[in-house]
Amino acid sequence: MDRQLASSASPSGDTPATAAAAPAVSYVDAAGLRRGSGLKQTLVNLIPPAMIVFVCLFWYFAPEPLAKNPITGIAAGVAITLFVLGLEVFFERHAGWRLNKTEFATDLFYVILSYTAIDWLTETLAREPLQALKKALGITTDWAAHMPFFLQVALVVFLIEFGQYWMHRIMHDWRPFWLTHAPHHHITQLNAMKGYVGNPIELFLISLSVVALFDLKSSAIFCAVSILGVVSTFAHANVRADPPWFYSFFFTTIRNHSLHHSVPFEDTRCNYGNSLILIDRIFGTYRDGEAAIVGQDQRQRLSIWEQTIFPFQPLIARIRPRRGNGDVANRYTL
Repeated sequence: MDRQLASSASPSGDTPATAAAAPAVSYVDAAGLRRGSGLKQTLVNLIPPAMIVFVCLFWYFAPEPLAKNPITGIAAGVAITLFVLGLEVFFERHAGWRLNKTEFATDLFYVILSYTAIDWLTETLAREPLQALKKALGITTDWAAHMPFFLQVALVVFLIEFGQYWMHRIMHDWRPFWLTHAPHHHITQLNAMKGYVGNPIELFLISLSVVALFDLKSSAIFCAVSILGVVSTFAHANVRADPPWFYSFFFTTIRNHSLHHSVPFEDTRCNYGNSLILIDRIFGTYRDGEAAIVGQDQRQRLSIWEQTIFPFQPLIARIRPRRGNGDVANRYTL
Protein backbone atom coordinates (compact mmCIF):
# COMPACT_ATOMS: atom_id res chain seq x y z
CA MET A 1 0.00 0.00 0.00
CA ASP A 2 3.02 2.30 0.02
CA ARG A 3 2.65 5.14 -2.44
CA GLN A 4 5.27 7.52 -3.80
CA LEU A 5 5.11 10.84 -2.00
CA ALA A 6 5.61 13.91 -4.14
CA SER A 7 6.10 16.05 -1.05
CA SER A 8 4.75 16.26 2.47
CA ALA A 9 4.42 20.02 2.04
CA SER A 10 3.71 20.64 -1.62
CA PRO A 11 3.45 18.53 -4.80
CA SER A 12 6.55 20.10 -6.27
CA GLY A 13 8.68 19.32 -3.25
CA ASP A 14 8.86 22.92 -2.08
CA THR A 15 8.64 23.88 1.54
CA PRO A 16 5.59 25.94 2.62
CA ALA A 17 7.68 29.09 2.34
CA THR A 18 8.54 28.52 -1.31
CA ALA A 19 5.47 26.63 -2.50
CA ALA A 20 3.66 29.84 -3.34
CA ALA A 21 6.16 30.46 -6.12
CA ALA A 22 5.29 27.18 -7.88
CA PRO A 23 3.08 27.32 -11.00
CA ALA A 24 -0.56 27.38 -9.98
CA VAL A 25 -1.63 24.95 -12.71
CA SER A 26 1.09 22.30 -12.44
CA TYR A 27 1.11 19.34 -10.05
CA VAL A 28 3.05 16.21 -9.29
CA ASP A 29 0.66 13.34 -8.56
CA ALA A 30 1.33 10.32 -6.35
CA ALA A 31 2.97 8.57 -9.30
CA GLY A 32 5.39 11.45 -9.82
CA LEU A 33 3.71 12.75 -12.97
CA ARG A 34 3.39 16.50 -13.57
CA ARG A 35 -0.14 17.22 -14.69
CA GLY A 36 -2.47 20.08 -15.51
CA SER A 37 -1.76 23.12 -17.66
CA GLY A 38 -3.32 25.35 -20.28
CA LEU A 39 -6.88 26.41 -21.01
CA LYS A 40 -8.42 23.08 -20.01
CA GLN A 41 -6.84 23.27 -16.56
CA THR A 42 -7.93 26.89 -16.17
CA LEU A 43 -11.53 25.86 -16.84
CA VAL A 44 -11.25 23.02 -14.31
CA ASN A 45 -9.92 25.50 -11.74
CA LEU A 46 -13.04 27.61 -12.25
CA ILE A 47 -15.49 24.78 -11.54
CA PRO A 48 -15.65 25.31 -7.72
CA PRO A 49 -16.47 29.05 -7.88
CA ALA A 50 -18.88 28.38 -10.76
CA MET A 51 -20.70 25.82 -8.62
CA ILE A 52 -21.06 28.32 -5.79
CA VAL A 53 -22.60 30.81 -8.21
CA PHE A 54 -24.94 28.10 -9.48
CA VAL A 55 -26.21 27.05 -6.02
CA CYS A 56 -26.71 30.69 -5.04
CA LEU A 57 -28.84 31.30 -8.11
CA PHE A 58 -30.75 28.07 -7.56
CA TRP A 59 -31.78 28.91 -4.00
CA TYR A 60 -32.46 32.55 -4.83
CA PHE A 61 -34.85 31.75 -7.68
CA ALA A 62 -36.30 28.45 -6.36
CA PRO A 63 -40.08 28.50 -5.82
CA GLU A 64 -40.95 29.01 -2.16
CA PRO A 65 -42.49 25.54 -1.59
CA LEU A 66 -39.34 23.95 -3.02
CA ALA A 67 -36.97 26.26 -1.17
CA LYS A 68 -38.59 25.52 2.20
CA ASN A 69 -38.60 21.75 1.81
CA PRO A 70 -35.75 20.01 3.70
CA ILE A 71 -35.79 17.26 1.07
CA THR A 72 -34.60 19.84 -1.45
CA GLY A 73 -31.61 20.58 0.77
CA ILE A 74 -30.76 16.88 1.01
CA ALA A 75 -31.15 16.45 -2.74
CA ALA A 76 -28.85 19.43 -3.35
CA GLY A 77 -26.19 17.95 -1.07
CA VAL A 78 -26.37 14.55 -2.76
CA ALA A 79 -26.24 16.14 -6.22
CA ILE A 80 -23.12 18.13 -5.28
CA THR A 81 -21.40 14.99 -4.03
CA LEU A 82 -22.30 12.95 -7.12
CA PHE A 83 -21.13 15.72 -9.45
CA VAL A 84 -17.74 16.00 -7.74
CA LEU A 85 -17.36 12.20 -7.70
CA GLY A 86 -17.80 12.34 -11.47
CA LEU A 87 -15.11 15.00 -11.74
CA GLU A 88 -12.72 12.68 -9.89
CA VAL A 89 -13.00 10.20 -12.77
CA PHE A 90 -12.08 12.72 -15.45
CA PHE A 91 -9.75 15.09 -13.56
CA GLU A 92 -7.93 12.89 -11.08
CA ARG A 93 -5.42 14.69 -8.86
CA HIS A 94 -3.50 11.73 -7.39
CA ALA A 95 -3.60 8.13 -8.59
CA GLY A 96 -2.97 7.03 -5.01
CA TRP A 97 -6.32 8.51 -3.98
CA ARG A 98 -8.31 6.66 -6.62
CA LEU A 99 -11.61 5.46 -5.17
CA ASN A 100 -12.03 1.69 -4.80
CA LYS A 101 -15.01 -0.46 -3.79
CA THR A 102 -14.05 -0.64 -0.12
CA GLU A 103 -13.55 3.10 0.21
CA PHE A 104 -16.77 3.83 -1.70
CA ALA A 105 -18.83 1.49 0.50
CA THR A 106 -17.38 3.00 3.67
CA ASP A 107 -17.91 6.56 2.48
CA LEU A 108 -21.48 5.79 1.42
CA PHE A 109 -22.23 4.42 4.88
CA TYR A 110 -21.17 7.70 6.47
CA VAL A 111 -23.10 9.81 3.96
CA ILE A 112 -26.27 7.89 4.84
CA LEU A 113 -25.46 8.09 8.56
CA SER A 114 -25.02 11.87 8.36
CA TYR A 115 -28.32 12.45 6.56
CA THR A 116 -30.26 10.15 8.91
CA ALA A 117 -29.09 9.45 12.47
CA ILE A 118 -26.74 12.42 12.84
CA ASP A 119 -29.27 14.86 11.40
CA TRP A 120 -31.97 13.47 13.70
CA LEU A 121 -29.71 13.82 16.75
CA THR A 122 -28.79 17.37 15.78
CA GLU A 123 -32.43 18.32 15.30
CA THR A 124 -33.54 16.66 18.55
CA LEU A 125 -30.66 17.57 20.85
CA ALA A 126 -29.57 20.93 19.43
CA ARG A 127 -31.82 22.80 17.00
CA GLU A 128 -35.16 22.15 18.73
CA PRO A 129 -33.83 22.94 22.24
CA LEU A 130 -32.23 26.15 20.93
CA GLN A 131 -35.48 27.21 19.29
CA ALA A 132 -37.37 26.45 22.51
CA LEU A 133 -34.84 28.47 24.53
CA LYS A 134 -35.13 31.35 22.07
CA LYS A 135 -38.90 31.35 22.47
CA ALA A 136 -38.77 31.05 26.25
CA LEU A 137 -36.38 33.99 26.57
CA GLY A 138 -38.31 36.06 24.06
CA ILE A 139 -35.27 36.48 21.82
CA THR A 140 -36.10 38.13 18.51
CA THR A 141 -33.85 38.85 15.56
CA ASP A 142 -36.13 40.74 13.21
CA TRP A 143 -33.10 42.58 11.88
CA ALA A 144 -31.80 39.28 10.48
CA ALA A 145 -35.11 38.41 8.88
CA HIS A 146 -35.12 41.72 7.01
CA MET A 147 -31.57 41.46 5.72
CA PRO A 148 -31.12 40.96 1.96
CA PHE A 149 -31.08 37.30 0.94
CA PHE A 150 -27.36 37.01 0.28
CA LEU A 151 -26.45 38.80 3.52
CA GLN A 152 -28.51 36.18 5.33
CA VAL A 153 -26.59 33.51 3.45
CA ALA A 154 -23.27 35.12 4.41
CA LEU A 155 -24.35 35.30 8.05
CA VAL A 156 -25.21 31.58 8.14
CA VAL A 157 -21.90 30.67 6.45
CA PHE A 158 -20.00 32.69 9.05
CA LEU A 159 -21.96 31.35 12.05
CA ILE A 160 -21.48 27.73 11.03
CA GLU A 161 -17.84 28.06 10.05
CA PHE A 162 -16.79 30.17 13.04
CA GLY A 163 -18.21 27.53 15.38
CA GLN A 164 -16.67 24.66 13.43
CA TYR A 165 -13.27 26.37 13.36
CA TRP A 166 -13.07 26.58 17.14
CA MET A 167 -14.57 23.11 17.60
CA HIS A 168 -11.92 21.80 15.22
CA ARG A 169 -9.11 23.51 17.09
CA ILE A 170 -10.37 22.14 20.41
CA MET A 171 -10.40 18.67 18.86
CA HIS A 172 -6.69 19.03 18.07
CA ASP A 173 -5.76 20.60 21.42
CA TRP A 174 -7.68 18.60 24.03
CA ARG A 175 -7.35 14.84 24.27
CA PRO A 176 -11.01 13.90 24.95
CA PHE A 177 -12.07 15.78 21.81
CA TRP A 178 -9.07 14.54 19.82
CA LEU A 179 -10.18 10.97 20.47
CA THR A 180 -13.41 11.70 18.62
CA HIS A 181 -11.66 13.51 15.75
CA ALA A 182 -8.62 11.27 15.23
CA PRO A 183 -10.54 8.65 13.18
CA HIS A 184 -11.12 11.29 10.50
CA HIS A 185 -7.35 11.68 10.26
CA HIS A 186 -6.91 7.95 9.77
CA ILE A 187 -8.29 8.14 6.25
CA THR A 188 -5.52 7.29 3.81
CA GLN A 189 -6.93 8.97 0.72
CA LEU A 190 -9.09 12.00 0.01
CA ASN A 191 -12.31 11.75 -2.01
CA ALA A 192 -15.52 13.70 -2.48
CA MET A 193 -17.33 11.84 0.33
CA LYS A 194 -14.50 11.83 2.86
CA GLY A 195 -15.84 14.92 4.63
CA TYR A 196 -18.64 12.72 5.96
CA VAL A 197 -16.28 10.11 7.41
CA GLY A 198 -15.58 10.13 11.14
CA ASN A 199 -16.57 8.94 14.56
CA PRO A 200 -20.33 9.50 15.17
CA ILE A 201 -19.61 11.64 18.23
CA GLU A 202 -17.46 13.97 16.15
CA LEU A 203 -20.04 14.07 13.36
CA PHE A 204 -22.61 15.24 15.91
CA LEU A 205 -20.28 17.82 17.46
CA ILE A 206 -19.34 19.45 14.16
CA SER A 207 -23.00 19.68 13.19
CA LEU A 208 -23.73 22.04 16.08
CA SER A 209 -24.34 25.73 15.44
CA VAL A 210 -26.30 28.70 16.79
CA VAL A 211 -28.15 29.36 13.52
CA ALA A 212 -31.42 28.28 15.16
CA LEU A 213 -31.30 31.40 17.35
CA PHE A 214 -31.71 33.66 14.31
CA ASP A 215 -34.83 34.45 12.30
CA LEU A 216 -33.70 33.65 8.79
CA LYS A 217 -35.28 32.42 5.59
CA SER A 218 -35.16 28.66 5.12
CA SER A 219 -33.90 29.18 1.60
CA ALA A 220 -31.01 31.32 2.88
CA ILE A 221 -30.03 28.61 5.37
CA PHE A 222 -30.22 25.89 2.73
CA CYS A 223 -28.23 28.07 0.34
CA ALA A 224 -25.48 28.58 2.92
CA VAL A 225 -25.36 24.86 3.69
CA SER A 226 -25.11 24.11 -0.04
CA ILE A 227 -22.24 26.59 -0.42
CA LEU A 228 -20.41 24.97 2.48
CA GLY A 229 -21.15 21.60 0.92
CA VAL A 230 -19.56 22.62 -2.36
CA VAL A 231 -16.43 23.96 -0.66
CA SER A 232 -16.05 21.06 1.77
CA THR A 233 -16.61 18.46 -0.95
CA PHE A 234 -13.94 19.98 -3.19
CA ALA A 235 -11.63 20.37 -0.17
CA HIS A 236 -11.72 16.58 0.28
CA ALA A 237 -11.97 15.61 -3.39
CA ASN A 238 -9.44 13.92 -5.63
CA VAL A 239 -9.98 16.57 -8.30
CA ARG A 240 -7.20 18.39 -10.13
CA ALA A 241 -8.64 21.84 -9.49
CA ASP A 242 -6.88 24.79 -7.92
CA PRO A 243 -9.39 27.65 -7.80
CA PRO A 244 -8.21 31.23 -8.46
CA TRP A 245 -7.13 33.60 -5.70
CA PHE A 246 -10.55 35.23 -5.30
CA TYR A 247 -11.85 31.81 -4.21
CA SER A 248 -8.87 30.35 -2.37
CA PHE A 249 -8.33 33.46 -0.24
CA PHE A 250 -11.73 32.95 1.39
CA PHE A 251 -12.54 29.25 0.93
CA THR A 252 -10.68 26.08 1.83
CA THR A 253 -9.15 24.16 -1.08
CA ILE A 254 -7.75 20.66 -1.47
CA ARG A 255 -4.26 22.11 -1.08
CA ASN A 256 -5.11 23.59 2.32
CA HIS A 257 -6.97 20.56 3.53
CA SER A 258 -4.60 17.87 2.24
CA LEU A 259 -1.82 19.53 4.25
CA HIS A 260 -4.09 19.37 7.30
CA HIS A 261 -4.45 15.61 6.65
CA SER A 262 -0.74 14.98 6.02
CA VAL A 263 1.24 12.32 7.85
CA PRO A 264 3.49 14.46 10.14
CA PHE A 265 1.24 15.16 13.09
CA GLU A 266 2.42 18.73 13.58
CA ASP A 267 1.46 19.50 9.97
CA THR A 268 -2.15 18.69 10.85
CA ARG A 269 -2.29 21.59 13.30
CA CYS A 270 -3.13 24.21 10.72
CA ASN A 271 -5.87 25.05 8.21
CA TYR A 272 -8.72 24.21 10.58
CA GLY A 273 -11.38 25.93 8.50
CA ASN A 274 -13.65 23.26 7.10
CA SER A 275 -14.84 25.59 4.35
CA LEU A 276 -13.80 29.13 5.32
CA ILE A 277 -9.99 29.31 5.28
CA LEU A 278 -10.31 33.06 5.84
CA ILE A 279 -10.77 32.34 9.55
CA ASP A 280 -7.38 30.59 9.62
CA ARG A 281 -5.82 33.62 7.97
CA ILE A 282 -7.35 35.88 10.62
CA PHE A 283 -6.25 33.76 13.60
CA GLY A 284 -2.80 32.86 12.28
CA THR A 285 -3.35 29.14 11.73
CA TYR A 286 -3.13 29.24 7.92
CA ARG A 287 -0.27 27.39 6.20
CA ASP A 288 0.46 27.06 2.52
CA GLY A 289 1.42 23.68 1.10
CA GLU A 290 -0.02 20.38 0.00
CA ALA A 291 0.32 16.69 0.83
CA ALA A 292 -0.02 13.74 -1.53
CA ILE A 293 0.16 11.14 1.26
CA VAL A 294 -2.37 11.44 4.09
CA GLY A 295 -3.13 9.58 7.30
CA GLN A 296 -1.99 9.16 10.89
CA ASP A 297 -0.53 6.48 13.16
CA GLN A 298 1.62 4.82 10.47
CA ARG A 299 -1.27 5.42 8.03
CA GLN A 300 -3.40 2.80 9.71
CA ARG A 301 -6.81 2.68 8.03
CA LEU A 302 -9.68 2.13 10.45
CA SER A 303 -12.79 0.08 9.75
CA ILE A 304 -16.24 1.49 10.54
CA TRP A 305 -16.27 -0.42 13.83
CA GLU A 306 -12.78 0.76 14.76
CA GLN A 307 -13.77 4.37 14.08
CA THR A 308 -16.85 3.93 16.24
CA ILE A 309 -15.01 2.61 19.30
CA PHE A 310 -11.87 4.74 18.89
CA PRO A 311 -12.77 7.35 21.56
CA PHE A 312 -13.16 4.55 24.08
CA GLN A 313 -9.71 3.03 23.46
CA PRO A 314 -8.20 4.33 26.73
CA LEU A 315 -11.05 2.78 28.70
CA ILE A 316 -10.81 -0.46 26.74
CA ALA A 317 -7.05 -0.54 27.32
CA ARG A 318 -7.59 -0.26 31.08
CA ILE A 319 -10.17 -2.99 31.12
CA ARG A 320 -8.39 -5.26 28.68
CA PRO A 321 -4.77 -4.24 28.04
CA ARG A 322 -3.61 -5.06 24.55
CA ARG A 323 -0.75 -4.35 22.22
CA GLY A 324 -0.93 -2.00 19.24
CA ASN A 325 -3.31 0.49 20.83
CA GLY A 326 -1.84 3.20 18.58
CA ASP A 327 -0.07 6.47 19.15
CA VAL A 328 -2.84 8.73 17.94
CA ALA A 329 -5.03 8.19 21.01
CA ASN A 330 -2.16 9.33 23.23
CA ARG A 331 -1.04 12.57 21.60
CA TYR A 332 -2.31 14.53 24.55
CA THR A 333 -2.66 13.86 28.24
CA LEU A 334 -5.37 15.21 30.46
